[in-house]
Amino acid sequence: MVAYSDRRPADLAGLADLLAGDVVPAARGLLGCRLTAGGVTVRVTEVEAYAGTAGDPASHAHRGRTPRNAVMFGPAGHAYVYFTYGMHWCMNVVTGPDGEASAVLLRAGEVVDGVEAARARRPAVRRDVDLARGPARLCAALGIDKGAYGRWLLGDGPVRLRPADAPVPAEAVAAGPRVGVTGAHDVPWRFWIAGDATVSAYRRHVPRSR
Repeated sequence: MVAYSDRRPADLAGLADLLAGDVVPAARGLLGCRLTAGGVTVRVTEVEAYAGTAGDPASHAHRGRTPRNAVMFGPAGHAYVYFTYGMHWCMNVVTGPDGEASAVLLRAGEVVDGVEAARARRPAVRRDVDLARGPARLCAALGIDKGAYGRWLLGDGPVRLRPADAPVPAEAVAAGPRVGVTGAHDVPWRFWIAGDATVSAYRRHVPRSR
């Protein structure tokens, strides 16, 4: 376990305040929150923090603004969605003051509503705990794609983020290195609900052989 100060938003105003602050408390505070899209709701069980331009080489915004990462530069509370490996969508929640470009990757969640719709989108999955177990799987289960890029998440739009029904106790939050990043390998900015079956497996980045 890594000691950090914890904030647990009780309402949308509290969630907005949390997201507008530092990325690490925001990441921890997103655990247990609910994300709804495409008729499916997931309870967030695993996240990763990325510090944007603030000396984090693993961040998509580390080298500055591009058309791809522009939404990361603020304001907080919008969705940064990107395509990876030519086949998968992943979603981040933008955090921090305007211009910092920090964001939290939603790595995994438990489907708590709309399980039939999630199963229809992921028909090869045998266990419900695997429906949103991983960032690409989470987006697939929710039907999230490029159309979610830049969406305001705290309103009543098609992609909605809401505070947790019950806060996750600080002692139930585990921390460790981020998955598969090519820089800052050992920064412990991956957070998850300890013992939750929907949390994805840790894999350290392995450089490709030349």
